[in-house]
Amino acid sequence: MLHEERRMTKDKTAIASSQVKGIRDMEPDARRAAIARMAGIDGASAETLSGAAALPLDVANGMIENVIGTFELPLGVATNFTVNGRDYLVPMAVEEPSVVAAASFMARIARGEGGFKATSSAPIMRAQIQILGLTDPFGARARLLSQREALIEKANAKDTVLVGLGGGCKDIEVHVFSDSPIGPMVVLHLLVDVRDAMGANTVNTMAETLAPDVEQITGGKVRLRILSNLADKRIVTASVRVRAQALTTETLDGADVAQGIVEACALALIDPYRAATHNKGIMNGIDPVVIATGNDWRAIEAGAHAYAARSGRYTSLTRWEIADDGALVGTLEMPMALGIVGGATRTHPAAQAALDLMKVASAQELAEVTAAVGLAQNMAALRALATEGIQRGHMALHARNIAITAGATGHEIDSVAKAIVGAGDVSVAAAKKSLEELRSD
Repeated sequence: MLHEERRMTKDKTAIASSQVKGIRDMEPDARRAAIARMAGIDGASAETLSGAAALPLDVANGMIENVIGTFELPLGVATNFTVNGRDYLVPMAVEEPSVVAAASFMARIARGEGGFKATSSAPIMRAQIQILGLTDPFGARARLLSQREALIEKANAKDTVLVGLGGGCKDIEVHVFSDSPIGPMVVLHLLVDVRDAMGANTVNTMAETLAPDVEQITGGKVRLRILSNLADKRIVTASVRVRAQALTTETLDGADVAQGIVEACALALIDPYRAATHNKGIMNGIDPVVIATGNDWRAIEAGAHAYAARSGRYTSLTRWEIADDGALVGTLEMPMALGIVGGATRTHPAAQAALDLMKVASAQELAEVTAAVGLAQNMAALRALATEGIQRGHMALHARNIAITAGATGHEIDSVAKAIVGAGDVSVAAAKKSLEELRSD
């Protein structure tokens, strides 16, 4: 019933389209107004997204310790995204040029091919309870498993609201480490369905609640009682299928571009030095969405890289292949512990406005859209690497930063940026020279 209610709400609030014509040529105020109209958000939310008093100091003072102010990042919106047949405008808080543009461009190509598909497993988080001082670790494991139902029942008694929503502790696992730097160790895992929360506070509280019972059952000493950020039961998978001709450029056939993307990915599959940069590119798309929605980007990063190394060798989070019909097929699979309730998602006004803009109805839906952005970003990076190289497009967008560094302001920024890009010299020295010439004129 709860799922159906969310589905009804989602259908009522879905945006008509994620395409915004001419968005790159608009000024920020006009751009924000256009996005607000497309998303159907009210004036207060739109104003919050502008950054004007987005986080009042008194609110910030209640969020963390020793507050002296707030720190801002540029907030952009990725357009053109279609995920599971539904359009999304995606807020992205990021300082790096080309990230928003690249994601939007790949989304535009993908939407013409049916967009992105995404699925996610139940929002299961793990809490770990570390047990030390055992002479019979396997016997302790057996005793814990024999008390499975009692332990689950006591954990769920700590959060009856979550249980009422269909969540709660669903199972336990017990892992034995016969040899460690401090001797034998047993670790009890609580597997908790946290519904629409990220879940850290929930699982931590359950672990601490059970610690005395675990000591009594095992005869050992409990030390750590904490969640794991390797949320390997909370997995999201995003995929895209693009016909080769949709990848054709002015100088390259689409089939060559597709093959180049597959070959570029192959290096990340076998070489951890490349895989680290490859996966960083994926997180270029994911982290800005996580930050914009008030979620814990450090937890997402930790889980992603741990998952990439789960085989014992660090490798790519994505796979790119050529289908029998020549189409390019890409998939991304990774943990995604996001929430739309609790924490900064509910205390930070800008995070609330960002979620309002996205129109997501559940944490799983947010995870699916976020994964699609990561896949789009990876596709953009590999396409650039397989064609003109990563720097050409990036430096053209980076030119505005260079112009600002050289001292340009207002309308001078675009003029200087265009001049240094046209001259093929995107440097501070060239920008200063161009600025001097502009001002002398």
